[in-house]
Amino acid sequence: MTSDFELSLDELRTVARYATEAARGVLPVFEDAHPDDARPRAAIDAAREFIDGAPRTRLQRTTSMDAHRAAKDASTEPARLAAQAAGDAASAAYLHPIAKAHQVAHILRAAANAARIAEIAAGEDPGAGDRALKRARERATPALIDVLRRYPPAPTGRSRAAQFMVALDTSLRGEVDPACGAGEIRRP
Repeated sequence: MTSDFELSLDELRTVARYATEAARGVLPVFEDAHPDDARPRAAIDAAREFIDGAPRTRLQRTTSMDAHRAAKDASTEPARLAAQAAGDAASAAYLHPIAKAHQVAHILRAAANAARIAEIAAGEDPGAGDRALKRARERATPALIDVLRRYPPAPTGRSRAAQFMVALDTSLRGEVDPACGAGEIRRP
C-alpha cells in the first residue's frame, strides 16, 4: 500500500481515543443484549492499551475483527452498532494514510453509531441523535480534525448511521449545510 501522507503514532492514538470514547459509551447496549459475548469489550481494551502507549500489535487487529463478527451476530440494531463501534476503536490503531473516503469511517463511525443508538433509545427521536452528534463534535480535538481533513469527505450512505457520519464529518470540517441548523442533519 502506498501512503498518500503521514500519520504519526500520536495522531493514530488521537483517532483511537476519539473512537474508543464513543464505543465505550455504547458498550453496555451490546452487553445488555449479549452478556456472554466479550468480543466488543476485548476490542475496547485493546484500543485502550494502544492509546495508553503500548505499541500497535496484532491484538488490535484481531480484537477489531472479532468485534465486527460480534456485530454480525448481534440480535438488535443497537447491539450491532455498539459492537461495530468497538471494532472501529481497536482498528483505529491501523488507520491507513491513504486519501480514500472509506477511511473516514474508521475515524467517525463509532460516534455516528452512538448517535444512532441514542436516537433509537429515545423512540426514534431525531433530537436525541442530533444531541449525540453535538457531544461528538465537542469531543473532537484540533488534532483529530487535522487528521480528518487529510481524507476526502465521508462517503454517503442510506443508513441513518451513515447519514450521521456525513453530518459529523461535514460539521467537523466546518462545512455546515446552510439548509440545516448547526447540529441538525437533513432528513431523507
